[in-house]
Amino acid sequence: MKRFALLSALLVGTAAQAATITIATVNNPDMVTMQKLTPEFTKKYPDIQVKWVVLPENELRQKVTLDVASGAGSFDVATVGAYEVPIWAKNGWLNPLTPMFAKDAAIAKAYNLNDIIPGVRGALTVGGNLYAVPFYAESSMTFYNKDLFKKAGITMPVQPTWQQVQGFAAKINDPKNGVYGICLRGLPGWGENMAFFTTMVNTFGGRWYDNNWQAQLNSPAWKTALNFYVDMMKKSGPPGATSNGFTENLTLMSQGKCGMWVDATVAAGLLSDASSSKIVNSVGFANAPVGPGTTRGNHWYWSWNLAIPKSTKQADAAFKFLTWATSKEYIALVAKTKGNWAAVPPGTRTSTYTNAAYKKAAGAFSSLVQNAINSADVTKATKDAVPYTGIQYVAIPEFQALGTQVGQYVAGALSGQTTVDQALTQAQDAANKVAKDGKYQK
Repeated sequence: MKRFALLSALLVGTAAQAATITIATVNNPDMVTMQKLTPEFTKKYPDIQVKWVVLPENELRQKVTLDVASGAGSFDVATVGAYEVPIWAKNGWLNPLTPMFAKDAAIAKAYNLNDIIPGVRGALTVGGNLYAVPFYAESSMTFYNKDLFKKAGITMPVQPTWQQVQGFAAKINDPKNGVYGICLRGLPGWGENMAFFTTMVNTFGGRWYDNNWQAQLNSPAWKTALNFYVDMMKKSGPPGATSNGFTENLTLMSQGKCGMWVDATVAAGLLSDASSSKIVNSVGFANAPVGPGTTRGNHWYWSWNLAIPKSTKQADAAFKFLTWATSKEYIALVAKTKGNWAAVPPGTRTSTYTNAAYKKAAGAFSSLVQNAINSADVTKATKDAVPYTGIQYVAIPEFQALGTQVGQYVAGALSGQTTVDQALTQAQDAANKVAKDGKYQK
């Protein structure tokens, strides 16, 4: 009887320790690598099983936001952007991580929070509590194909202007041979075409709202920027550009189909990875272009982070996963697995940028990336004063829907379904409605 009781106790104990966590993430290449390395996590924590939900960016945001806001508890770890973290933290949707680090001294010591780049850590901290840890952080930059530039007899400066980029694109464009002068995001979405396009608007001297929360989307700066974007893409961009987001343009660029691409710095490592890129020896790097209005706001600040929704019932297991996937050891594991330090998740840890192997592998772009991240100022991204923070977004809860709505109007102008003027009239009305309904306008 005693033996049976002991066996029962052991079985109950084992069952209590076992955990299955469900992780929601975006289908970006770095996250796909994280998914593939899951066996390394379960080897370290054999009592934790992992289920994955991997979705395109727009779909992920919609699904995770609905789940977290309703407290449904479908996910134990959520991939959350820099925009969402402070808003979700203030809404009480996320578990604060600071007490969890304080509770587990062994993990805290091995993880070394002080190694996280201070600005990146600060963006994820609300009221003194850390609410997420960064998987990778990024700004934006210009990628170009040095072979195509040499063929066209042109040279990319370290700091190009949009006017120069327009001229380069026209000279490189060769659609008959499947080569396009420039690839830019056209897929509607606040985190897709509007992330890129808002940085262009910034440098043309535009802003979403003035200091009284009056929408500015029908201003001359927005009109000039949208006409410029649409005209350049129609003359020198790939067909069907409204279907192209980060992933699609990464594929085009890595296959040698684009002369230039302005997008997230995280792509620098991916374009330097011989296992997926055909332009490893010809890819060049420069700062994101500046426009005629101001040099401010040309490159964005963003991070993809791992957070634990308040609704999870597996907080301890989730904490073990996110501290593993964002650790210094994980970064080394990616380098070992890919055989290339340039392919590791960038922008999060100081130790990455002091690592001799990383500096050797990523020397062509590491300083540009680090400088872009460090100089991106979410409080001074526009020529004129604004009542909000954010470079490629407006940091209010309503922007997720507003940015996507305006992104659809911008895509409509790019596809030719509407004129630029019609698109901006619709966008202006939508932005003013948000400001009125949200009681931002006094």
